[in-house]
Amino acid sequence: MKKSIVLPGKYIQGKGVISELGNYVKMLGTKPAVVWGKRTRQAVHDALALSLKEAQLDLFEVLFNGECTKEEAHRVLAVAKEAGCDVIVGVGGGKLIDTAKAAAATGNLPMIIVPTIASNDAPTSACTVWYNKEGECTGFDFWNYNPNIVLVDTGIIADAPVRYLVAGIGDALATWPEANAASKSHAVSCAGGVQTMTALNMAKLCFDMIMEFGLEAKSDVENHVVTPALEKVIEATTLLSGVGWESGGLACAHAIANFLPVFHETHGFMHGEKVAFGLISQICLEEDLSSDEMYRIVDFMIQVGLPVTFEDLKMQDVSRERIMDFAKIAAAEGSFIHNHNFKVTADSVFDAMIAADSLGKRRKALHQN
Repeated sequence: MKKSIVLPGKYIQGKGVISELGNYVKMLGTKPAVVWGKRTRQAVHDALALSLKEAQLDLFEVLFNGECTKEEAHRVLAVAKEAGCDVIVGVGGGKLIDTAKAAAATGNLPMIIVPTIASNDAPTSACTVWYNKEGECTGFDFWNYNPNIVLVDTGIIADAPVRYLVAGIGDALATWPEANAASKSHAVSCAGGVQTMTALNMAKLCFDMIMEFGLEAKSDVENHVVTPALEKVIEATTLLSGVGWESGGLACAHAIANFLPVFHETHGFMHGEKVAFGLISQICLEEDLSSDEMYRIVDFMIQVGLPVTFEDLKMQDVSRERIMDFAKIAAAEGSFIHNHNFKVTADSVFDAMIAADSLGKRRKALHQN
């Protein structure tokens, strides 16, 4: 049985490590193309520019247009190539990171990823999720290599809006339940083989760290401070979740989350917030999860501020017909939902989503009393 795991070349994390970026760029090239958006540029320009200057490197900027489309990735690469750049440095959130990865991999250039928020587990992976100009997901590609270097400045993340961290917690919380489901069915992961024990245990550690330190980490970001709790949660949402999903396997939680934009009401929600509801649906689908564990997970999600009901996701038309139409899409051939070791049908997805909404309502009512 073929097993496979993929990881970034280097992972560096800590408060103030953006000051070391220039030294890492010099390991890979001599002229970096720094891809970022306007808000990110405003937040980190001075520290990043100083680091490059101290390493005797020039700053060449490519401003991100805001959406991860194939056209945007081609444009970024063309601008970088025309300027003679030999390293792509993606600085920002998930869609920018995915665009930078696509540009680098398409141009066969080394890539450095500098996430400025911890809202998802994109930074370490070799994957790009594509969108159209309207913000609708159109598919994904896996590249031939993962980022050469991932540099995570926890001080920058602590200064970002807390909603980003909460979304990252939602994304990461599903890593272990999904990897565990994939292990039971010996599903082939996105790394190209059955999961290794390393990937499975990284996914479990991710879950444990989130459950233990997630609430403290949220408080830290609300207070713009970096503590050991926040460091642990950022490592979980970025490194452990990144390796855990890509090399451990996906299942119901992401199958539902990836298609939730079918409900136009959910377009304002972040990926990790949609994964959160997908996870509740998955635990309602699982055959061997105790009710105590179900309650523990959902109660934590409520406490940290993740959506746990249709209403939380602003889904207005939740007729049985509309949910069933969605369930047919989520259970279609090729969906990650079939990585479970039992047969999943549109009917069982429908039942799980209705049960998830009911479970979320009941646990929220208990917290309000």
